[in-house]
Parts: sequence; C-alpha cells; structure tokens
Amino acid sequence: MKKKIVVYIAASLDGYIARENGEIDWLESVEGEGDNGYEDFYQTCDAVVMGKATYDHVQKLTLEFPYPDKKCYVFSRSAQGKDQHVEFVNKSVASFLTNLNQDTKKIWLVGGADILADFLKAKRVDEFIISVIPVLLGAGIPLFKQGIPEMNLKLTHMKQYGQIAQLYYEKE
Repeated sequence: MKKKIVVYIAASLDGYIARENGEIDWLESVEGEGDNGYEDFYQTCDAVVMGKATYDHVQKLTLEFPYPDKKCYVFSRSAQGKDQHVEFVNKSVASFLTNLNQDTKKIWLVGGADILADFLKAKRVDEFIISVIPVLLGAGIPLFKQGIPEMNLKLTHMKQYGQIAQLYYEKE
C-alpha cells in the first residue's frame, strides 16, 4: 500500500514559513480557535518527517520533544544514526519510503522548505493542509522553493479558525 504524505504547515499570506533568520514568532500574532485542528490531524499520522534545520529549531523552541508518540525521521546530510527522539535519514526520498515500515500509512511532512522540495521533486506529496496566517512578512523562507515540478492540485475543502484560513488540497 502506498504511503500518504501530507504537508501540514502554516504560511504567511505572502507565502513564507519563517522569517529570513528562521524565526516563527509571527505565528503567535494572530488569533485562531483552540489548536486550529492540530490535534485531530496529528492523531491521524503514523510518522513525522522533517529536515535537520527544522529539527534543530524545534529543539530550541520546546522543553519537551513535541512528537514523543510518533516515529520521527530527520533528513540530514551530516547527522547519522539515532538520538533520543528521532532516526536520521541519509538517503533519497524514494529509498527512504521504499524501506519504511509497512505499518506506516500516513506521514506528516513537517518541514522545512528544503525537505518539502525534495519530496515534491520525487513526486511524493499527496496532500497539502496549509494554514494561511493573515500576515505579510515581505521576506523570509518561502514555502515553495524555485525549481519544484509543476503539480496540479484540487481544493477539497476549507476551514476557518478565527482569522486563520486552512486550505486542503489533494494531488489530482
């Protein structure tokens, strides 16, 4: 069975996922509702995948690792093996997915932009859930890097959480 890869991420209205320095403080500036659907989504996932820069940033932001009950993988060019929270991956997206446990059916691709670009180039993203934050940053780390392949998507539905618009797209 093919594994479903889902990008669940917040972006500014002008398409940035972080400031140029990687900070995401602007996410707190807008009022949503509750956890904006996070917990419901999180419970549907079997595994979490992220890039090394995102993992390092998560380590700085939180006292406790936020995904202790999920199998977590971090794509890295330098780190190898495992630590107390994650398994480091030093192979291609295709090779990683081929060798992944068969029980893993839904993967949350946390971020950032580099790992998302790698999964898009491998044509392995099935769904996008993008929470649009009504903030214009003017500059920063874009959600989508240049050079990704063209991909047709279908809007399946939308949800509003206070001032946040959550858009659901699936690959056509």
